[in-house]
Amino acid sequence: MPKTPQADAIVLFGGTGDLARRMLLASLYFLDADGFLPDGFRIVATARAAMTREAFVALAHKTLSDRPEGITDEVWSRFSARLDYVGADATTIEGATRIKAALGEATRPFFYLAISPSLFERVCAALSGAGLATPASRIVLEKPIGRDLATSRHMNTALSEIFDEDQIFRIDHYLGKETVQNLIALRFANTLFEPLWNNLTIDHVQITVAETEGVGERWPYYDEYGALRDMLQNHMLQLLCLVAMEPPADMEPDSVRNEKVKVLKSLRRFTRVEAQEKSVRGQYTPGVVVGKTAAGYEAERGQASDTETFVALRADIDNWRWAGVPFFLRTGKRMPEKRTQIAIQFKPVPHSIFGQASIHDLVANRLIIDLQPDEDIRLSLMNKAPGLSQGGMRMQSLPLSLSLLRTYEGAGGRRRIAYERLLLDVIHGDATLFVRRDEVDEAWRWVDGVADAWADAHMTPKPYAAGSWGPQDAFALIARFGRAWSD
Repeated sequence: MPKTPQADAIVLFGGTGDLARRMLLASLYFLDADGFLPDGFRIVATARAAMTREAFVALAHKTLSDRPEGITDEVWSRFSARLDYVGADATTIEGATRIKAALGEATRPFFYLAISPSLFERVCAALSGAGLATPASRIVLEKPIGRDLATSRHMNTALSEIFDEDQIFRIDHYLGKETVQNLIALRFANTLFEPLWNNLTIDHVQITVAETEGVGERWPYYDEYGALRDMLQNHMLQLLCLVAMEPPADMEPDSVRNEKVKVLKSLRRFTRVEAQEKSVRGQYTPGVVVGKTAAGYEAERGQASDTETFVALRADIDNWRWAGVPFFLRTGKRMPEKRTQIAIQFKPVPHSIFGQASIHDLVANRLIIDLQPDEDIRLSLMNKAPGLSQGGMRMQSLPLSLSLLRTYEGAGGRRRIAYERLLLDVIHGDATLFVRRDEVDEAWRWVDGVADAWADAHMTPKPYAAGSWGPQDAFALIARFGRAWSD
């Protein structure tokens, strides 16, 4: 970890919300259990709801006790002593002043805004007015940062008037996953892959983020953003950057983020014609998901809508390494299974020497990186099938697994929450796994181009049954370029 002064407190805005209770408090508890929280580190939750400290501690105890890992008396005794709660309107100086009083002697807090982005500016202004926005403090922002480039720039400009860029941590929890970080190690700590990581040997790349749940109660937010702005603009483009970026000079935060920005700047902009040929919008209709009937999006919303709940598109990176290699991205709600996966498809061997019997058995190598529900890395390699055959050697594809879970299952470890890594990095001031302002700008610039191209082409969402892999047009899209989805 970098040798920077450690934060001595965290203030959780939206402290009674789902994210704070399920993920952030649990992550802080496990960091405490593993000895990563500094001595005297304070955890102050705040929300508008009136609640005593004792009631909040009881709520936290129940939330943590209900987790599969459970809690221990020893750790809970230490952890609960760190907890406090402030019922206040954090958008006012009065409310921020009450938070300041609860921090006591803590002088290096960081503020985690697990609240609606529409409140970011007002909360930051209140923190400044109460004297909490000091050079020693930091602020953590959940997505989305704006709805487009213009609103994102407006928000970032407003925040920059209160906090310096090195104090702002824009979080994407996907970057805290072990397998995502292992992708960096896989590429740059092994001589095996890097010489092959280019358009000479890679045929195409697929990135899939599939969710089984629908929009549900989130429809007011989702109807404004849609799948393009909700998932592709942040999570999926971050994964694309890690796959496609050049080797950084070192693992310093700006070295890594400089390379990601170069990838975003190299993304080919969409035109109206390309939007029609290289992208598909979809919206789920009634169907069956994981054995249960599911309503359509418009039924959940209560009226007609042209918001997309599914996006599939081809992205092209115009640089020397990736010229000619298509990146196929798809994300959707109400899919058959929950899956986040990166598939690196290598080119087939140029010629088979194994005879007629094996000509249909040869399968090009493929590197599969699973992020959820299980974290795994598998490389498929061709192998001689056991037994005798006539007319040539029989071949079969076998996986070489780099599963972290299977490798370390005997070590008594557990699967960490992605937020644990990220919270620990904020405590130490390490911004490597966080998104810099120019990254946000470039991602929005490209996504705005896609949205504008859709509008110019008058593209409306294609219907797909809940529980399917999206509209038929999504299969036609990838087939148009001679490939198939990795299902």
